[in-house]
Amino acid sequence: MARGGNGVGLVGDNVKHIMTYKALINNCKKLLILSGSLFLILIFSNGATLRAETIQEIQAKISAGSAEIKKLEKEIAGYQTQLNDLGSQATSLSATIKSLDITQKKLQANIQVTENKIANKNLEIQELGKQIQGKENNIVDNNRIVSYSLALVQQSDDTSIVEMLLSSDSISSGWDALYNLGTVQGNLIQKINELRQVKANLESNKIATEKAKAELVRLNNELKDQREIVLGTQAEKNKLLKETKQSEVTYKKILANKQAEKEAFEREVLNYESQLKLAVDLSKIPHSGSGVLAWPLDKITVTQYFGNTDFANANPQVYSGKGHNGVDFRAAIGTPVKAAMSGVVSGVGNTDLISGCYSYGKWVMVDHPNGLSTLYAHFSLPSVTKGQSVSTGQIIGYSGNTGYTTGPHLHFGVYATQGVQVAKLTRAQSTRCAGAVIPLADFKAYLNPLSYL
Repeated sequence: MARGGNGVGLVGDNVKHIMTYKALINNCKKLLILSGSLFLILIFSNGATLRAETIQEIQAKISAGSAEIKKLEKEIAGYQTQLNDLGSQATSLSATIKSLDITQKKLQANIQVTENKIANKNLEIQELGKQIQGKENNIVDNNRIVSYSLALVQQSDDTSIVEMLLSSDSISSGWDALYNLGTVQGNLIQKINELRQVKANLESNKIATEKAKAELVRLNNELKDQREIVLGTQAEKNKLLKETKQSEVTYKKILANKQAEKEAFEREVLNYESQLKLAVDLSKIPHSGSGVLAWPLDKITVTQYFGNTDFANANPQVYSGKGHNGVDFRAAIGTPVKAAMSGVVSGVGNTDLISGCYSYGKWVMVDHPNGLSTLYAHFSLPSVTKGQSVSTGQIIGYSGNTGYTTGPHLHFGVYATQGVQVAKLTRAQSTRCAGAVIPLADFKAYLNPLSYL
């Protein structure tokens, strides 16, 4: 009985070893096939390296473009310094003409910067495209290799255990196969993880490409706006030379006339607004110092503050109806102006369309969801339309010198939305600006912008 039992045990042990060996042989065959695939992967990886040389050339061009942009930005900063110096001088025809000339040079430099940014963005998109193509080719090649390998493995399943055992020269060679199996298996796991990372990078590159394309659209629109502003500045210079006939005395008379017309119009508006009785609940607006509004310019220099009365000083949240109804910021012609908060454009206008109407010039008003409205005036070019939704920080126009100004700047006003309305003036309301569309507000609706920025 013992002898029979030992025989059965030996047979059982042999069967187990044979089954284990069969599984190892099958795994070894599969992995050896895949190891061949890994060799092909290395070949494709070398191809990716060759493509990377082209990508490096693109990156070199991008670096050169970035260096040129920095050079131009330094030049632009120099022009801005000259404009700031001129702005501190007394107003004169010669200073105004000189300012316009420098402004044109600055705007042309801005155009060159934008053109370089567009070129760089196109190169960036081209680089991303090559990276995406390389990764997609890599994935396709590896998928093809895996599919081919699986087909061969399926064929190997038809091989019998005896054939596999007899094909081995010795036990030593079997152990060598097992050793190679472990090595190949480790390499295979590494390559599979690399393939997963390739797929993740591919998705990241596609997202980056979409963002780059959106930025390219924005830059092209900005370039179009900048070119239009240059034409407008040249037209302003030509008009000034024609009106003054290069006479300083004539220029001073024109300025004095504009000042008188502006003050007369402000009296008309003041009289009309004093009769407005709009319901304004100041408890419905944000608290002072809440910082709910973003600055409308990247660089801030205040040139005139809000109000100038005792009431305004004692109650900085509410404008009394006298004095300056907003805050003025230094802003050279063509400076991008940004929405202080998300909202909807409630009005866009241009008082310069009415001859002799010296007011806001080109302006934009935005209603915000927190009960505030913001006004941006003296644009050279608005870039939004009435009813358009805007987001915080979005460019809504470019600062300028339209309307009544003593120099280029941005007039920024804040209102309680309940108390302000965009209206077209009738001749009964204004003899100077009949037909002009402007914001009009109940005195209670005027707010100090610095209380919310």
